[in-house]
Amino acid sequence: MIVVGAGPGGLACAIAAADAGGTVLLLEKAPDVGGALPYSGGHLSAGGFSLQHERGISDDPERHFDDVWRISRGAARADLTRLTLREQPAVLEWLLAAGLTVDPGTPRIVYGHEPYRTPRTVHATTVPGGPAILAVLRPMLDAHRAAGRIDLRCEVRVTELLTEGGAVVGVATADGARWRAPAVVLATGGFGYAPELFAELEGAPLTTSAAPTSTGDGLLMGRSVGAGLQGLGRYIPTFGGLPPVDGDLRVDWAHRPHLVAPERPPWEIYVDRAGSRWIAEDEPSIDHKERVLTTVDRMTFWTVFDARALRESYPMVHGWSAAELDAQCGRRRGVHRASGLAELAGLAGIDPAGLSATVARYNGFVADGRDADFGRTYLPAPIVEPPFYALENHPVTLITFAGLDVDELLRVRRADGTAIPGLYAVGEVIGSAAVNGNAFCSGMCLTPAMAFGRLVGRRLAGAAG
Repeated sequence: MIVVGAGPGGLACAIAAADAGGTVLLLEKAPDVGGALPYSGGHLSAGGFSLQHERGISDDPERHFDDVWRISRGAARADLTRLTLREQPAVLEWLLAAGLTVDPGTPRIVYGHEPYRTPRTVHATTVPGGPAILAVLRPMLDAHRAAGRIDLRCEVRVTELLTEGGAVVGVATADGARWRAPAVVLATGGFGYAPELFAELEGAPLTTSAAPTSTGDGLLMGRSVGAGLQGLGRYIPTFGGLPPVDGDLRVDWAHRPHLVAPERPPWEIYVDRAGSRWIAEDEPSIDHKERVLTTVDRMTFWTVFDARALRESYPMVHGWSAAELDAQCGRRRGVHRASGLAELAGLAGIDPAGLSATVARYNGFVADGRDADFGRTYLPAPIVEPPFYALENHPVTLITFAGLDVDELLRVRRADGTAIPGLYAVGEVIGSAAVNGNAFCSGMCLTPAMAFGRLVGRRLAGAAG
């Protein structure tokens, strides 16, 4: 079998196939394996695994499904969601047995997404946590390479799927090579680093945290042989990140505004380009905030606050102290400070009259102890002490929701619903909407990629045997 892409899904697929006695040609266009893992937060989730048992947490895949179904509003695919959730406990045990060390405070409930009702998310102590997962996958990969079961070739870009009689029989690469196999597994990731394709499929502005290799190669190759798509129209952004710098598409994820109200009650207000507020800033549901954000002009907003807020409510930005944030003003794109609101608005690109009126109205709500516009209840102080600050926030593409349509065996399907013989897909190339719907469910991007990879790898190795 041929696996295209050595990210989490492709690595899991190749390792599982080799474990089951199969042989794999693993092709990766980057100089090294890992795909999105070097950039990933590394959050994993499962219902009913050993770390939950040790902490007295009662859980199982069906309860995990109920949470995903609730958060996704029933927009995920039930068949694929149940398929991955049955395998996800085994994924966690596999990684733990291989030496993955997780934060001792996990499993926990994560509030950066709409929360589960049960603590089931684990991650490494380091940030980002993806490299810790890659560190335990690499020795397994290397053992199979040494034994001749996996032939890994990096810096090899697959450009074409070879077909005969409507079936996929191999791949062609940019260097002119042609490789044949009974099955090809696309594990090429999403398209969060492909502005033109993103505009075509999602119709939204692109500020991304995706790997630079996430250029939609597998999706384009699948379409070229008649594959259908799933997950269209399900896009939702991650809530707010500072704008990229130096022409890069990628957001600085290490220094992102801390906008999760249950973790840091907000002293700031959120305003749009007109200077108007658009939501209760202390709204506890990040999912609700993300959905309302899609109605804001260019999905861009500013957090506005004063010197007292910076002093008493921090960290405003992950990784920066109050003094470090202040020092970034005027130096780092999107970080502004001024002695007055009109000057601040001019620096940030906000309507000055609108901002002044909004701050005055908000300060009146603080004095009254009641937000008559949005019902905000956390009103710690008026915005009156200079200097004043504004942080520009862009919608961040964490994952892409559209992807290749697959059946319950992870076979790629044509637009008419029939399977394309010889072609499979796992990971983000099938679209995150498959198991997230129009939402973010904690651990439900990385863990399903590996779960589906393991399922396909074992199945194809068994079929070959």
